[in-house]
Amino acid sequence: MYLHLTGVTMDRRAFLRASGAAGLAPLSISSTAPRVVTAASGQGTYEPLGSLPITGAAEAVAGDHGETAYVAATTGFVTVDVSDPAEPTLLAEERNVEIGGSPLTQILDVSVDGDRLVVAGPANPGFGVAGVRRYDVSDPADPVSIAGFETDYHIHNCVLEGELLYVVANTQQENRLVIFDVGGDEIAQLGYWSLLEREPGWGDIDMLARYLHDVSVRDETAYLPHWNAGTYLVDVSDPTDPAYVTHVAETTLEEQRAIADWRTAVYGLPGNDHYAAVDDTGDLMAVGREAWATGGSAPARPGGIDLYDVTDPTDPVKRGRIDPPRTIDESYRGGLWTTSHNFELRGERLYSTWYRGGVKIHDVSDPANPERLAWWRDPARTAFWTARVLASGEAFVASSTEAIPNTSLEGALYTFPIEAGTQADPLSLRNPEDWRGDTNGTNETGEGAHNETATRSDGSGDSIPGFTGVAGLASGAVALGWLRRCRGNVQD
Repeated sequence: MYLHLTGVTMDRRAFLRASGAAGLAPLSISSTAPRVVTAASGQGTYEPLGSLPITGAAEAVAGDHGETAYVAATTGFVTVDVSDPAEPTLLAEERNVEIGGSPLTQILDVSVDGDRLVVAGPANPGFGVAGVRRYDVSDPADPVSIAGFETDYHIHNCVLEGELLYVVANTQQENRLVIFDVGGDEIAQLGYWSLLEREPGWGDIDMLARYLHDVSVRDETAYLPHWNAGTYLVDVSDPTDPAYVTHVAETTLEEQRAIADWRTAVYGLPGNDHYAAVDDTGDLMAVGREAWATGGSAPARPGGIDLYDVTDPTDPVKRGRIDPPRTIDESYRGGLWTTSHNFELRGERLYSTWYRGGVKIHDVSDPANPERLAWWRDPARTAFWTARVLASGEAFVASSTEAIPNTSLEGALYTFPIEAGTQADPLSLRNPEDWRGDTNGTNETGEGAHNETATRSDGSGDSIPGFTGVAGLASGAVALGWLRRCRGNVQD
């Protein structure tokens, strides 16, 4: 799934014609913050502005000045000029990332801050050398390698904040946040925080069910989604000695101990804290839950995004939820993936991706009643990974990945307007056989049983996780061997 990679090969305009997004008007870029959009401020046809095919596309991040996007591309990374969002243009393609003289593979995450870019990998164990490499991207068209650091653990995700790099470090024995200083000519480890040192009982649970999947940082607080252990807020004001603040969780250690099948615990709700971040003020936290329908007693639906009031960070209060798009088959294997993946909170708006369920914009100014402003999807061709707002505040980028089992999707970076609107004649998610059979899809524009709903926190709080890491583990013979060693004799 991750190894048939060749680079950027498809003409952009041909790609846009194929995906039905050609002929779109460019945005007028005029502000430095996301402009206020409401359901009444624009209800025209909602479509992408532009697109650039990128083989192996995974995580995408936006540069500080709004003119460049950086995309992890599995065998390397790509820099893209997005100064005109209607015409994203390739600047540089680096497919020869090395650590200690060996190629770094399965690069699914990059992070940028100012002129520093960090590339990390591999995202899953069993793919060779592991570590991080820092680049100087003061000229995005000519990234310059500065320093590398080899680790003895795979790196699924990381985030760069100034001179500090926060890395998720998962092994069978530990699930740690590790902090590095990347400001000099060499990369040096400063400190770490460990879930199991704080709560040793989680060591009794399958490693994937307590996995530290990602990290985000704002105002010296790190937000750590530890799958079923919950999302932890950690004070990182002293990077040599991070300290626990609080956490939220949808399930308990006792409930996890009672689950006989690790697949049920890892793939299905409740739990599955996959990504967590706060808004500009630090008062609203969103937790995305990547999960699938697993049967049994678990909630039979994909995972959505839960919203928490963290005005008092020591006392989080759940306010509401955004449910995922629904489809006829919501299983991990063979189903149409519509679970929550990554997102960004910015200016009372939530920009989110749902794999083949598309991209969305929500007004979350009242987190108990999130309002959907825009939704675009093309499940026949796209599976969206992440959404990031450009510094202009007029557009956001969203990466689409081909790394979905049993599909023939194409990796790409899309650009979207920040405005309210409705997609014209979207393909049906409820009846994918319509478009899988090369017939016209059914229009889905209303809210209802087969579409998302916004749920108050005094209703069901269940949500579902999604594990890109599990997808990687299941896809390669080397990684599957690692998984079998972890659990004895795993029957796939």
